[in-house]
Amino acid sequence: MLDAFVDAGLDSLRMLPFLFVTYLFMEYLEQHASGRIAEKVKGSGRLGPVIGGIAGIFPQCGFSTAASNLYAGKVITAGTLLAIFLSTSDEMLPLFISSNLQGDRILKILLLKAAVGISYGLLFDLLRRNVFKKQEEPMDIHSLCEREGCHCDDTKQEFKDARELHDLKSHKEHHGGIVRPAIKHTLSIFFFILVSSVIINVLVETLGEDAIRSFFGRSGLMVDFAAALIGLIPNCAASVFITEFFLEGMIGFGAMMSGLLTGAGIGLLVLFRVNNDLKKNLCLTAILYFCGVLSGIVIDILNISL
Repeated sequence: MLDAFVDAGLDSLRMLPFLFVTYLFMEYLEQHASGRIAEKVKGSGRLGPVIGGIAGIFPQCGFSTAASNLYAGKVITAGTLLAIFLSTSDEMLPLFISSNLQGDRILKILLLKAAVGISYGLLFDLLRRNVFKKQEEPMDIHSLCEREGCHCDDTKQEFKDARELHDLKSHKEHHGGIVRPAIKHTLSIFFFILVSSVIINVLVETLGEDAIRSFFGRSGLMVDFAAALIGLIPNCAASVFITEFFLEGMIGFGAMMSGLLTGAGIGLLVLFRVNNDLKKNLCLTAILYFCGVLSGIVIDILNISL
């Protein structure tokens, strides 16, 4: 049992420098490009799901959070929000990079997630307009600002683009540099990786690797349902666990995709916080889950493995 802890610690420590470099780049990208990307999404109209799906694959920790705020302010469509939630990967990319997964495989997975997100997002908006005859509501940022008490007038003066919907505290932290938040994020994810690695190693030591592989094999498509449910947990730990299980060979590609497609980080939590239409929030969550499960099942049936 001691070996399980030692091996987990050593494996996690090896990832540490790769994680830091990755998060340093992510912080730089988010500080210098997130506003422009969000502005593109905001002004994309009916092509919102396309722009949102593509933007979602870029390593920006707070993009799903920004998307929830944009949706609550009626700036983007529900299909665009769905595309962003499906395409964003939370902690998958840093884990893949730090685990030395081949670059071409990482790129294919990111493009597949974007394609899935765009497809579902466009279809959802199309159905809302042409089948359910739902008209897009006019932009209403002012009501969102009033509900959140974010001093809308001051905020609009300070933010010239879509970052006007971001939390002011987050804005100040970003302008304080990229090294400190990169270190903070690295240590936070390092802890999750360490915990998940210990759990996986203990399971392997206790039950045996063959038994675990056999269980997931017998469970078949039910693994996709379970992984997608885990992905809905509004915490980066969900994507860490799913990615680690995939890298360790405990779940297949379809199950991993199910979990990572539904994994929108804290974006889902923020949606329930800033959007006061509970029925719509629950509906979007259910659709997100359905899309993740269906995609994983299709991948399993077609035996796709990138």
